Amino acid sequence: MRNVARTSLVDAAIGELRREIAEGTWPVGTKIPSESRLAESLGMSRLSVREAVRVLVHAGLLHTRQGDGTYVTATDESRVALRRRLDTAAAMDIIDVRRGLDLVAARLAAGRRTGEDVTALREILARRADAARAGDLDGFADADVEFHVRVADAAHNALLADLYRGMSDALRDSVRDQEEAALTPDTSHEELLGAIEDGDPGRAVAVSIAILDQQVRDL
Repeated sequence: MRNVARTSLVDAAIGELRREIAEGTWPVGTKIPSESRLAESLGMSRLSVREAVRVLVHAGLLHTRQGDGTYVTATDESRVALRRRLDTAAAMDIIDVRRGLDLVAARLAAGRRTGEDVTALREILARRADAARAGDLDGFADADVEFHVRVADAAHNALLADLYRGMSDALRDSVRDQEEAALTPDTSHEELLGAIEDGDPGRAVAVSIAILDQQVRDL
């Protein structure tokens, strides 16, 4: 780390720690160095470092485990804020937002998908179907969300993909909340993949609407 001048020490420490997190020096899930090591690296007191860590814990980037240390939980505060908002959002509010994202993702994916995108989507759907047959709700939810995120990736619009990933935890929870309906066999996602593979934006949008309409009925 760069040595920090002794002005606005806490703010400077916050900035340095935030930079290290954003640049991937400490990936999500890893433990950051101890207060004493950070203080030595930054050239400031442990008290300033402790306050900086406290601020980033409150922001959702770090999490302190009593007796263990402090771990990175996120790299982007805007995603943390979105996740917190989604945690308190009503199910219908989430579906209303998905109508905007899913329809755009499906339409663009049908026009921009690559062979690699189609292969990846087909593999995810196979895992989703296997989980449904096994009654594995967690595995099903993971694959279901991964499928929709991968559709957004197939749209080849970085902003759209980032927005969808920001909602992924909330989407996963919504699938788990509809256990019986979620594990009931249906072909809608295979139909969506077919429309995307065929390069048919209109059909892809229509199938996406039908998927969301069914989710509303299952609430």
